[in-house]
Amino acid sequence: MSIRLTNISKKFGQFQALSPLNLDIQEGEMIGLLGPSGSGKTTLLRIIAGLEGADSGHIHFGNRDVTQVHVRDRRVGFVFQNYALFRHMTVADNVAFGLEVIPKKQRPSVAEIQKRVSHLLEMVQLGHLAQRYPEQLSGGQKQRIALARALATQPEVLLLDEPFGALDAKVRKELRRWLRSLHDELKFTSVFVTHDQDEALELSDRVVVMSNGNIEQVNTPIELYAQPNSRFVFDFLGNVNRFEASWQQNRWTNGDAFLVPPEQAPLQQNGALYVRSHELALADKPNSQAHIPLTIVAITPVGAEVRVELAPIGWQSEELWEATFTHHHLQELGLQKGSVVYATPRTAYFFGEQGDGSPVRQSWPFLPPGSLAFDI
Repeated sequence: MSIRLTNISKKFGQFQALSPLNLDIQEGEMIGLLGPSGSGKTTLLRIIAGLEGADSGHIHFGNRDVTQVHVRDRRVGFVFQNYALFRHMTVADNVAFGLEVIPKKQRPSVAEIQKRVSHLLEMVQLGHLAQRYPEQLSGGQKQRIALARALATQPEVLLLDEPFGALDAKVRKELRRWLRSLHDELKFTSVFVTHDQDEALELSDRVVVMSNGNIEQVNTPIELYAQPNSRFVFDFLGNVNRFEASWQQNRWTNGDAFLVPPEQAPLQQNGALYVRSHELALADKPNSQAHIPLTIVAITPVGAEVRVELAPIGWQSEELWEATFTHHHLQELGLQKGSVVYATPRTAYFFGEQGDGSPVRQSWPFLPPGSLAFDI
């Protein structure tokens, strides 16, 4: 079932929760609504469900206008962060609940309900727990039961509000894989809310990045990461270093630091350069195109990578810079806490103060041979 939102807006008192926005969701897509707290993503999800009414606009499920249709008639499944399971009911009874409250004329037979519940419990790999109670389940198991209950009524649309937010990192990762696999098997249309960029990028067919009630960008995870269209999107996706640049004497400067960009008109202005942590090279001396001195303040192993935190020397940055390396590469570089290093971007995105605000992607092919080696 496709979803089309046209000119949807919402206010709570004087607060503009959603500015008029448009969004088309294709049948069978899994869409992630990504943004910080207060960006409007949960409000938008609740409006799609019918749990909130929009102040303006229209909502279509396929060719059907459901703008004024009550939530019980929209055929929407909803999964909450806190599971919302009935503690006095068994797992099987929880899954069956949505079917048993359907008006009698539309309600499946008792045998059909039992068959559907059994099938769903097997699908979520918890058939052996049918007679247990929610308090006897782990967090991951509870969320699977909540999902089975939402699917029991065979909804046209599945909506999930921070579905893995209450779970620990390992269980969250396992459930993400499982949900994506289930979605690919059943091919239902689904929309989920998250503030976790990894979750959005891993699960979604397309990601909707939201800020202050507006849609900033809609794109596939690969394209979103490769071509963020604004400073906000770049900042929110995280792991990025920012160099606030003044255009002086044919180079970008910030205090004692400077970068010499290629001779392209869009680059010859004040602006900000964004460099992802894994696209930053470090050396023990500057080169003719890049002079960005930094002091290593921390070296922290994070799984398969090592994060190096860096403080500017003689120039200004609102935050510490970060560079990430493999453990092997770090050993080759020989970096130590307290060392002075010089950074050069391998690839960066420049947002100029003039123009339309779109980024200019720039690769730095001028890294001199051997500049990645660091000898103490």
